[in-house]
Amino acid sequence: MTKTILSVDLGGTKILVGEVDRHGVIHSSRRYHSDVSTQRIAVNQIKSDISDYLLNINSSSSIQAITVDVVGRVNSKAGVWEEIDPTNINPINLASEISKTFNLPCFITNDLTAATVAENLFGIGNVTKNFIYLSIGTGLAGRVVINNEIIVGPDYDAGEFGHVVIDQNSPDRCECGRYGCIEPLASGLGMSNRTHLLYKDFQGQTKITVTPQKRIDARILFDAYDHNDPLAVAVVESSLRATANLIMNLTRMLNTKAFRLGGGVVTNGWYTDHLQKYLDQQTMRFVTYGVKNTDLDPNTIALIGCALTGFAKLDLNIHQQQGFEIKAN
Repeated sequence: MTKTILSVDLGGTKILVGEVDRHGVIHSSRRYHSDVSTQRIAVNQIKSDISDYLLNINSSSSIQAITVDVVGRVNSKAGVWEEIDPTNINPINLASEISKTFNLPCFITNDLTAATVAENLFGIGNVTKNFIYLSIGTGLAGRVVINNEIIVGPDYDAGEFGHVVIDQNSPDRCECGRYGCIEPLASGLGMSNRTHLLYKDFQGQTKITVTPQKRIDARILFDAYDHNDPLAVAVVESSLRATANLIMNLTRMLNTKAFRLGGGVVTNGWYTDHLQKYLDQQTMRFVTYGVKNTDLDPNTIALIGCALTGFAKLDLNIHQQQGFEIKAN
């Protein structure tokens, strides 16, 4: 019987639950809608979805543990979900709560860290041990890998690239408290919000339908951009320039060898293809392996990395019990 981890990937719009073996093979999975308005709501939903999965999926594998990746700041060592965002702080011992509910070992990690684990083991990490994984979806964030080590930081907050300021004159206040951050300009939600904001300036010129309180999918904006819609051009070019500047700034700071992009905004390759013309070649000359979409499935990369994290934690616990001395990252 194949040993698996029950992996739970919490995103801004969905929860993906699945059984994954240590080779990254997904044996079964089920998708649910997510609500991340508060941590407690999200935790209750995670437990409900795990229960539903276990009740309705007939599995021939042997689940060894549960690993959950979540958005926001995570203390993986203590199993504590510290906060969903800086304005919504409510530390919850998620690992303990899940473990007690389902009587299995439970580990937690950040969703971007999970995706970067998979990228490091099955993606560009097989070519270079110095790269940046950047996800552009509902939000924008990533992780830096230096000499094969994923940099998390002492407060588990490294890689929050969405809160890098790229427009000092911006009137838009980010949730982090500053003005001019890249996330409100470049992310999927950011582009939607800017379309709503700028719509009044383009009425009579744009063919984009803007309905109050309704999010505009990035694919609609990209298609309108291809048809030279002036509102789409304004929003999308602002996003592309902001992302290019972020990438070039990170290149200058970290001398990384590759960028791999994931997230819903870049899934079909349109965004990454159009991004290239905004990247200065002199700045990018040492990024040997380029700025490209991940070769892994962007819909399951975090789910797989989440499971691999669980196997690594189990292996570490076994070695520690056997008396080996291991240095954990």
